[in-house]
Amino acid sequence: MHQCRECMRFFSGDAAVCGICSNPERDHSYLAVVASDADLAALERSGTYRGMYFVLGGTISLAGDKISGLRIKQLLDSVPKRKEVKEVILAFPANPEGDATAIRVREELISHAGGMKVTSLGRGLSTGSELEYADPETIKSALDSRR
Repeated sequence: MHQCRECMRFFSGDAAVCGICSNPERDHSYLAVVASDADLAALERSGTYRGMYFVLGGTISLAGDKISGLRIKQLLDSVPKRKEVKEVILAFPANPEGDATAIRVREELISHAGGMKVTSLGRGLSTGSELEYADPETIKSALDSRR
């Protein structure tokens, strides 16, 4: 197992980047920031998202606004290198921790890379639901109604 140096997800193989990041047919103008590898897999299963990813490594714990262990700095460092990105989609779970993470990451992205469009998934997802358990149609609805 390796961690992709581009999206930070874990994958098997010998390459430095995963198959998603090395796929020239992906749409590099979209970057979905997800909490976990499982969330990335759920978006991929939906078959509706063909952009790039960044795995943040979790969500903010509401017990003290803990962000240790999250890859916010790595995300901010990677954005300028991704010159093709026109929109960052914050694809976090529809629960209080996911909302807190989306607020924090949005603020950081706007202050670090102003002018970039930052959206969140629409509420096709039920509040309190985990992205990794959502069916493909629900994920499609959430992507289509992002704001």
